[in-house]
Amino acid sequence: MADITNTFAGIKSPNPFWLASAPPTDKAYNVERAFRAGWGGVVWKTLGEEGPPLVNVNGPRYGAIWGADRRLLGLNNIELITDRDLYVNLREIKQVKKDWPDRAMVVSIMVPCEEAAWKAILPLVEETGADGIELNFGCPHGMSERGMGSAVGQVPEYIEMVTRWCKANTRMPVIVKLTPNITDIRFPARAAMAGGADAVSLINTVSSITSVNLDNFSPEPSIDGKGSHGGYCGPAVKPIALNMVAEIARDAETRGLPVSGIGGITTWRDAAEFLALGAGNVQVCTAAMTYGFKIVSEMIEGLENWMDAQGHASLDDVIGRAVPNVTDWQYLNLNYVTKAKINQDMCISCGRCHIACEDTSHQAITQEVDGVRRFEVIDEECVGCNLCVNVCPVENCITMEPLAAGETDRRTGKKVSGDYGNWTEHPNNPSRVAAE
Repeated sequence: MADITNTFAGIKSPNPFWLASAPPTDKAYNVERAFRAGWGGVVWKTLGEEGPPLVNVNGPRYGAIWGADRRLLGLNNIELITDRDLYVNLREIKQVKKDWPDRAMVVSIMVPCEEAAWKAILPLVEETGADGIELNFGCPHGMSERGMGSAVGQVPEYIEMVTRWCKANTRMPVIVKLTPNITDIRFPARAAMAGGADAVSLINTVSSITSVNLDNFSPEPSIDGKGSHGGYCGPAVKPIALNMVAEIARDAETRGLPVSGIGGITTWRDAAEFLALGAGNVQVCTAAMTYGFKIVSEMIEGLENWMDAQGHASLDDVIGRAVPNVTDWQYLNLNYVTKAKINQDMCISCGRCHIACEDTSHQAITQEVDGVRRFEVIDEECVGCNLCVNVCPVENCITMEPLAAGETDRRTGKKVSGDYGNWTEHPNNPSRVAAE
């Protein structure tokens, strides 16, 4: 059986599945139930500074995007950090960590961007016996308007400064949670690393409005006829998260920086993809809120079964394996040629491939052959774009088949080269021509 025990930024847990800082980790009752279900660790819902508890709205806090089958694809929230008393949270954290010593206990923190505020809260968290802290520089709503959350995360200099404060004033590993609401994720990641961060976690939620109520013309969720932008998460943000994790993993300046992957992880396969792109573990929120804590058992079993089938003995065999295969467009092999192929035995003759190709692509799929409804690929027109594969409702009915070296591409009339050739050396590249 594959070994999925995990050590992330020096923090040990029985598996790489942590619950992210959010409503599921807001109190001891939740966290204890999560640990009983099998979660390897939690990031406790974000704590604020000492004083009157923060005030959340008392109405709806979520907006949603669903698929055709009402499956949740994206969740928007306008919830803020914990609205429970700081010392109640600290007592519960201490007790849960004492009762579950083998589970990772990381505490998310967000206080004003002042050194005194960070110095005040760090020893309080440290006294609980927590394994580490996560600096919440990602929240895009409510707290950012107060100069915290993504208001800090969008300024690399602030990230580095606060990270240095924390590293100088605590024994605990410091994880910096990054906002995706920025042009280039590498800059805040580099700043965190320069400040001495032990790791980064990403992505936090994407600033968004999911929908508008067309009865009262307010954004959802509607609070007394008004709405606000919130933080978007769930399966819909997974592609954004994967790209940002990969950017950090392959950047020369941040390569080797531990990354906790967050964003739309719902299945073991999602988790494996994050690990393959360089994440050292993963954090989950929306899936738990949608399906409950027991979903982790499916994630654990699925990951173990896949690793066993592939011969991966430990997570180290998986982490970062896909990173060398992530490249920039200009380095893709332009001599690699594929054509779509339709399996006629599997085809249900729905015509979606033809419609998509005919109306929006390259007119490379027939509608009828010899007067009979039949969908075939016209190799002379097919550019290998694979749109047909993605609109076909039957899995593996349409596949992309590469042409072998020496074969003639009927579209261009040229023989396929077996040599690698990219845009940087292509004769049509004006930069290449100018260089000569």
